[in-house]
Amino acid sequence: MPARVSESFILRTYPFREADLIVSFLTREQGKLRGVARRARRPKSSFGAGLERLSQVRLAYFQQENRELVRLDSCELIRSPFELQSDYAVGVALDYIAEVSEHLLAPAEANERFYRLLAAVLDYLQQEKGRGVWPAVLYFTLWAVRLSGFLPEIKKVDAESAEIASEMLKTPIGQLKPRSWSRQTAAALRRSLVELTESHIERRLVTVPMLEAL
Repeated sequence: MPARVSESFILRTYPFREADLIVSFLTREQGKLRGVARRARRPKSSFGAGLERLSQVRLAYFQQENRELVRLDSCELIRSPFELQSDYAVGVALDYIAEVSEHLLAPAEANERFYRLLAAVLDYLQQEKGRGVWPAVLYFTLWAVRLSGFLPEIKKVDAESAEIASEMLKTPIGQLKPRSWSRQTAAALRRSLVELTESHIERRLVTVPMLEAL
């Protein structure tokens, strides 16, 4: 059976057996999948740095019917988050985005809009670096909740938060109007969206305390 090739974002990896990795990744066509990368933990692995979280890659993998795990064959790096990780705040934001994506996305359900959301937010962070952390986090969280189908009517927030939410739901992230952002900007809205997410996935997000400590 020939390998399937798909543009993907790496969401999470964890050790498996002596030298392998289990990889969770979001494909453009098939949604979130999990697979085994054989010998990926060895120094001269052919996967290289392509399996770092939120790397955008072209993955080749073999899929068998009735098998939960696919077998990863090769990985071509399209975009690496390595440069962004030199900024601690951006690195924490990336960890948060990857964690939320991992828990919200249903297995094997195509979700190209979520894929495009990740691409847009990463493009924005690549351009804005540290000064883009808080708008990126809020924009991603707002749209992740909306695309997952549990965004309520936004009310009981201050006027600035309501204005920001309205703009973000209508405007691509790269076209948001300039404003001065800090951790306190639309903080109540951000935290309410995080609480909604945690309630939906029925678990605490590990990265939230680190994010709120920035």
